[in-house]
Amino acid sequence: MTTPSVEPPQTSDRGAAIRKVVIVGGGTAGWMAAAALARHLASTDIAITVVESSEIGTVGVGEATIPTIRRFYAQLGLTDADVMSATQATCKLGIRFEGWGGPRSDFIHPFGLYGQDLNGVGFHHYWMRQAETGDATPLSAYSLGASLALANKFVEPSPNPPSSLSVFDWALHFDAALFAQRLRRYAEGSGVTRIDARIATVKLRAQDGFIDRLVLDNGREIEGDLFVDCSGFRGLLIGEALGTPYEDWGDWLACDAAYAVQTENTPGDAVAPYTRVTAHQAGWRWRIPLRHRTGNGLVFSSAHMSDDAAQAALMANLQGRPLSAPRRIDFRPGRRRQAWVKNCVALGLAAGFLEPLESTSIALIENGIERLKALFPDRDFAPAVLEEFNDQSAREMERTRDFIILHYWLNGRDEAFWRERRETAVPDTLRRKVDLWKARGAFVRYRWEMFHPASWLAIYDGLGLMPERVDPAVQGIDPVQLRQGLWGMRDAVADMVERTTSHDAFLARFGGVSDPKGISNAS
Repeated sequence: MTTPSVEPPQTSDRGAAIRKVVIVGGGTAGWMAAAALARHLASTDIAITVVESSEIGTVGVGEATIPTIRRFYAQLGLTDADVMSATQATCKLGIRFEGWGGPRSDFIHPFGLYGQDLNGVGFHHYWMRQAETGDATPLSAYSLGASLALANKFVEPSPNPPSSLSVFDWALHFDAALFAQRLRRYAEGSGVTRIDARIATVKLRAQDGFIDRLVLDNGREIEGDLFVDCSGFRGLLIGEALGTPYEDWGDWLACDAAYAVQTENTPGDAVAPYTRVTAHQAGWRWRIPLRHRTGNGLVFSSAHMSDDAAQAALMANLQGRPLSAPRRIDFRPGRRRQAWVKNCVALGLAAGFLEPLESTSIALIENGIERLKALFPDRDFAPAVLEEFNDQSAREMERTRDFIILHYWLNGRDEAFWRERRETAVPDTLRRKVDLWKARGAFVRYRWEMFHPASWLAIYDGLGLMPERVDPAVQGIDPVQLRQGLWGMRDAVADMVERTTSHDAFLARFGGVSDPKGISNAS
C-alpha cells in the first residue's frame, strides 16, 4: 500500500507555468486524459507522463457511451470510422428499459427530440391533449431516434435537418480496452511518455502538502507539477495520499455490486442499435452488443441478493456462449468531496462513481477533461481555479445522480428492493424537478447538467409520470386540426424509418466482425 511521506520545503515556484503533468493510471480515463491534454498543449513544452502498471487490471465494464464521446474524439482529429474500426464498435441510438415500470414495461430513452414544439409550447403538451381524445399513439412514434432503434435500423443524422422531426444523435458501443489502446497510440504519437511500473510511495512537500513526486517499485522517482489521478476506485493520489473524503450516496442508490461476463455473438442475429437494461428482483441486467462479442452484466444490491443468486440470474439470461467466468465488481456510489485538491485532479472512478445505468462514466471523464483544459493552472494553483473546478464537478455529479435516482423512484415493480426505492426520500433537487413536472409539465434547467428535457421526458413517460394538466394554450385547439398535425408528424417519422437501411447494413461498411487483436494494432 502506498504511504505518503513529507519532503523538506523547497523554493516556491509561485506564478510559474506548469512544466510536467503526471497521469497516474492508464485505462480509459488515463489515456483519454493523456490524448486530450497532448492535443490541447501541443504548442507548449509541457511534458506529459502516464504511469501505469501492466500487472494491474482495469474495471472496464463500461462499453456503452452517450453522444458526447463522438465530440471528444473528433477534437483529436479522429473520425467515427477511425474509432469504430479500431474498437469493434456498433451504433447506439439510446437505451431500452425493460421491466422497470412493471413486468410488461418496455420503452426507449433515445438520443433525440420528440415531435415539434409549437408557439413556445412543448410538443408533449400537444401529444397529451391528443391522448385525451383516445389516441393511443406512443410518444416514441414521434421520435426518429427511438423509432429507428426499435426497427433495428441506422443512418447518420443529417448535418442540416429539415425540421426537429429529423433531429437525433448517436453514440457507440465499443470495446473500452481497445479504445484505450487507440488513445494510447495517439498520445504516444503526440509525445506522451509511458512508464510501466507500480507506485511504491507518494512524496508530499512539507510546506504545503502538495504532491512532489512518485517513487516507483523499481526505485525510480517521477517528479511533477500537476498530477492527474486516474487510478480507479482506489484513488491512489486523491484518496490515499491526500486523504480526500468520499461522499457516499448509497442511501439513494442501493446497488453496490455487479457481475460482468462477455459472450460470443450468435451468427445471424441482428445487432441492436441500443443498450438493453432489464430490471430484475434486486437491480438490473445490461446487454451491450459489439461486433466481435456481447457485454453482459448484472447490477444488484448485496443487501437484497446473494452472490450465488446474482451469478445464477446473470448466467440464466445470457445469449451466446460465455467467453470467461463472470467477475465481481464492488462499488460505492458517490463522489470525492473535492475532485481537485492541491496539485491533484481526479478523473474517472477516482473522482466518483455512478452505476452505468445511463452510460455516464465515460462522459463524466470527458467533461472533467474539458474542465481541466479550460481551467489549466499555473504552479501557484490559484484557489479560484480549484473552487470553480470543484463546484462544476460537484453540480454535474449531483444532477446526473438525480437522473439515475429518478429511474428507481418511479419504478412500478413489487419486490422488496423496488418498494424500498419508491419509499426512500430523494434529494430536494430531484423532488423540485418532479414537483414542477407534475404541476405544470415544465422542466427545471440547470447549468452543468448532462441530461436535457427530452431525456427527462423519456423517463417520465416510460415510467408513467405525466403532468396533472396540459398547457392551457393547447386546450382550445381544434381537435381535427390537432389530430392532422400530430398524425402528419407520426407518419413523417415512420416514412423516414421505412426508407432507412438496417443497422447491420451500416456496420458492414466496417468489414463486419474482425479479429480484435488485428483491429487493436491498426493505425
